[in-house]
Amino acid sequence: MNGTIRVGNLFGIPFYIHPSWFLVLGLVTWSYSSGLGAQFPQLGGGLALLLGLMTALLLFSSVVAHELGHSFVAIRQGIDVKSITLFIFGGLASLEKESETPAEAFWVAIAGPLVSLLLFAIFTAIGFATAATGPLAAILSVVAFVNLALALFNLIPGLPLDGGNILKSLVWKITGNPYKGVAFASRVGQIFGWVAIASGLVPLLLFGSFANFWNLLIGFFLLQNAGNAAQFARVQEQLTGLTAADAVTLDSPVVSANLTLRKFADEQVLNGQNWRRFLVTDDNGQLLGAVSVDNLRSIPTALWTETQVREVMQPIADSGTVKSDQPLLEVVQRLEQQKLSALAVIRDNGVLVGILEKAAIINLLQKRVQTNPA
Repeated sequence: MNGTIRVGNLFGIPFYIHPSWFLVLGLVTWSYSSGLGAQFPQLGGGLALLLGLMTALLLFSSVVAHELGHSFVAIRQGIDVKSITLFIFGGLASLEKESETPAEAFWVAIAGPLVSLLLFAIFTAIGFATAATGPLAAILSVVAFVNLALALFNLIPGLPLDGGNILKSLVWKITGNPYKGVAFASRVGQIFGWVAIASGLVPLLLFGSFANFWNLLIGFFLLQNAGNAAQFARVQEQLTGLTAADAVTLDSPVVSANLTLRKFADEQVLNGQNWRRFLVTDDNGQLLGAVSVDNLRSIPTALWTETQVREVMQPIADSGTVKSDQPLLEVVQRLEQQKLSALAVIRDNGVLVGILEKAAIINLLQKRVQTNPA
């Protein structure tokens, strides 16, 4: 997954770490151990480093708990969580699909910040209840503060942050259109991105200070992801109401199972078409399998006139077909998830409609955009 390292499962959810996370872990450990050493000189260098590492792990465990909050609520809604990934800017829970209602989307989005606020309350309460002093009090204080900061930062109302998803769900509720919610929250996210970039650039340009350099990185992160979210929402909106049958390629490569290999070669392979793979149907139009040009090589040329396509065709697994009335948006998601380039489209009775390719979906989207510009 884009250079990430799988380190195991969390409650059955695949858990990944981006290599940049180790750099951040090291920096946090070094920075906090140095701070502890300066604040409490009685600590040895080794103990300060150990406490710094423990603090860093608590902080990153808080990020994981934040993402688990999103994940558990999504799972209760019947949404599969594909993975949780830690990276330089925090964490990401990758969900199989969106919530079905704005209320469900709201609870998935708010769950992470609520977990962080709960952790803030717990660590603060432990500090007061135990009357902790010294390094322990410092560690409890910083972990509590970071959880509060994590909750408040994520509540900024712009995508891709949790606050943006909350805003999206509210706009969705008001307008009845989830894509308008994404578009609005994406614009807000881009505004916050530009503000963050400006807050990093101004001190750098005027005073040569890198004090807010982190804001630059966060700003670019917000801009890129908010823009991607808006673009994806536009695609989803254009696909709404379309089915797999709407994207079937005209003159799909279909041949009869009763056709001889000689006729197949003469009429289909040698007629200038670029197809390398053909769908095979019976006399009733039902899909039986597929035959490729390479399959011809398994039969001597002299036997082509007496050998039928059905004798060399290969079966098509259910994963290679899709029902004609399935929403096109679901088909696109399936093509992406399974890394497929095409699917055979069939009706409920097994009759073949044609082939659906990624390129045909792209062309269909382009035509719809030209017909219905934003």
